[in-house]
Amino acid sequence: MICPVCNESMIVLELNKVEIDYCTNCSGIWLDKGELALLYSVDESENDLQKLFAESSSVNEKSYKCPLCRKRMKKIQFNNSELVIDKCPDNHGLWFDKGELEKVLTLKSTASSQKILELLKDMFSYNKSQEAE
Repeated sequence: MICPVCNESMIVLELNKVEIDYCTNCSGIWLDKGELALLYSVDESENDLQKLFAESSSVNEKSYKCPLCRKRMKKIQFNNSELVIDKCPDNHGLWFDKGELEKVLTLKSTASSQKILELLKDMFSYNKSQEAE
């Protein structure tokens, strides 16, 4: 898969038994449809998670193309926060810029999301010293 941000090849990583696409260049993460629900836990349905997202029209971020269908993705706001991610208009998946998946997991904290947060920190070295760079 090609990264929608920097057009580099992405690698597939397994995160809590879910295959995610990760860009080693920009640190973005692509989750196919349903994978966010799988990362949270089997108890969370995809419909429950979708209720946490609302389309955002007042965002000045660049719009990217879905890496699967190449259509322009929509900007969606997570859980009334300032966090805005990209969603394929045909529901192929979600694009998370560097650190955004970590923020989503932090904002909707569950036991499962805490486990995933620890894995993200280990895998991608998310920590305060690197964010300051």
